[in-house]
Amino acid sequence: MHAVCDRVAPGVTVIDVTHGVPAHDVRAGALTLWRAVPWLVPGVVLGVVDPGVGTARRAVALTVAAAGATLVGPDNGLLIPAAHRLGPITEAVEIVPDAGLGPPGDWGATFAGRDVFAPAAARAALGVALDRIGTAVDPASLAGEPVPRPTRSGDVVHAEVLWVDRFGNAQLNATAADLPAPPAAEVLVEVGSRSWVGRLVGSYGDIAPDPVAVVVDSYGHLSICCDRRSAAATYGLAVGQPVRLSRSERHPR
Repeated sequence: MHAVCDRVAPGVTVIDVTHGVPAHDVRAGALTLWRAVPWLVPGVVLGVVDPGVGTARRAVALTVAAAGATLVGPDNGLLIPAAHRLGPITEAVEIVPDAGLGPPGDWGATFAGRDVFAPAAARAALGVALDRIGTAVDPASLAGEPVPRPTRSGDVVHAEVLWVDRFGNAQLNATAADLPAPPAAEVLVEVGSRSWVGRLVGSYGDIAPDPVAVVVDSYGHLSICCDRRSAAATYGLAVGQPVRLSRSERHPR
């Protein structure tokens, strides 16, 4: 894919965000882009987590004009959370592959990253208009949904676990701004029938000596974290799990 980008758009800088998305995990890829995309624009964002390669799923490119962003990848939900984080989608196309961009006879059905997405992304990086890269589609027809927002019921924030990283930190779809004002020093966390209190802290180093804390992480989101051990394993946290957050000054630990 790097070689194709260099062939089509010599000298264009290519930055790899990660090659560590678990195999076939479109949701993980979508959340990876969603977290990273504010630091990647203006520019072209190419994402390939594509278990449906070679099937009828569409290859798409879309723009978010307000952010100066073009996103390229499979129409399987991978791009939509990142796109909606940047702003409204202003244009979308189904990519028409350009057979002239690869060595003759080297196309196959199982490497759209090389044969379809990389050439389209490189052309977009050169400033080629999307209507010359593909045929227009309705942005509302694109697969996927924005990352869900937390909801409020009185002073209780209803959130969910978006992500568990390799350290066992459980990132929520809520930010400190979602908590009831004024900010509390401690947050009551309820998961099912279990509950505990964690101090609201700004770094992992501030967790100790408590067993658990609610950390405002580098993306501005709240994460349930332990000091150098897995909060997910300790408290039975998993992706998609509902979590309730509320103020608590004197709830027992």
